[in-house]
Amino acid sequence: MNIAKMIDHTALKPETTKEQIEKLTEEAKTYQFASVCVNPTWVKFASSQLADSGVDICTVIGFPLGANTSSVKAFETKDAISNGATEVDMVINIGALKEGNDAFVEQDIKAVVEAADGTLVKVIIETCLLTDEEKVRACKLAVKAGADFVKTSTGFSSGGATVHDIKLMRETVGPDTGVKASGGIRTKEDVLKMIDAGATRIGASAGVAIVSGEAGTSDY
Repeated sequence: MNIAKMIDHTALKPETTKEQIEKLTEEAKTYQFASVCVNPTWVKFASSQLADSGVDICTVIGFPLGANTSSVKAFETKDAISNGATEVDMVINIGALKEGNDAFVEQDIKAVVEAADGTLVKVIIETCLLTDEEKVRACKLAVKAGADFVKTSTGFSSGGATVHDIKLMRETVGPDTGVKASGGIRTKEDVLKMIDAGATRIGASAGVAIVSGEAGTSDY
């Protein structure tokens, strides 16, 4: 199993500098991670750094709260893709889900899927803020809206990925939709537990430590 090819090598902190993005992209080339995951402001630069490297450019939409309007999320998606993004991770409208407005949540996701126009879409449901019933509903709505993946966490709320949540998400979406575990994954052991539970992609800023058999220290 090539663990590196399952990792989105991530730098999403607001204080991230160009030098740190350069380091991220160099590490991604060296270890051949699945992608780098960066904030939209860094997409164009990361794309230029990783041209012809085989590493995808992932960015985040409506991040980290998910509370932007659908039209803003759609615009942000198109803008990111025009700058070189090849994958987008969008945050659902968490409040709408919790109040039972499933039609709005589905439409919100669909707006991004349609704006992405074939570019891979992952849907962040922010599991730490949801009940199990809400997690199941969120996953079903993501699939119904045409998303490619469901993802646990932004890494900026009160918790990250758990084995329980990955199992629940995999059971809900079935075998054909991707499941991304993110938030608090710092070791190879963490990664293997998530994969065993059903994850097909890992979001982590500790990618180098993970593939080197060490332990990362970052929250994401």
